[in-house]
Amino acid sequence: MNKSKGKACMCEVAANRSVLLKRLDAVLDEYVSKPGGLIPVLQIAQGIFGYLPEDVLKQICLRMNKSYSEVAGVVSFYSFFSTTKRGRYLVRVCMGTACYVRGGKQVLDAIKQHLKIDVGETTPDGKFTLETARCFGACGLAPVMMVNDVVHQRVKAARVQDILDQYRQGEKGKRAARKGWK
Repeated sequence: MNKSKGKACMCEVAANRSVLLKRLDAVLDEYVSKPGGLIPVLQIAQGIFGYLPEDVLKQICLRMNKSYSEVAGVVSFYSFFSTTKRGRYLVRVCMGTACYVRGGKQVLDAIKQHLKIDVGETTPDGKFTLETARCFGACGLAPVMMVNDVVHQRVKAARVQDILDQYRQGEKGKRAARKGWK
């Protein structure tokens, strides 16, 4: 990164942002006239940016001829959507009935302790974001936690640190899967 007068050059960031906005425009071109296109556009936009920043939501509103309150209402209704940056690893703990009864709360507490964050927060290093969900549809495997798209079943609070360490070390759960924690 070039430095001028003690400030980092933001040229690369701006160029990358421009590329992402062009990708969003292409998506909007495809969905703008499709009935029910808002949710797919939001899903794809979140995939492009990693979250849904305000300027992206405004662009979606303008192009789809929808009010900001309508779009923001959809975003806030569905827990899948996020308007804040998330960590590299999104850790979700199921708090549905089966998971809760089988120790989901203890798993959540152990994750909070090990990551030193609360639900809805991201670790200072940007690696982990912690969220809860109502049900993953894996009640027979309770308690369940997910890290990105990897489902960890029958999780015990005592094993939480081992699971998180696999991601901290960048192995994305490979050893956890081999040891049967996945």
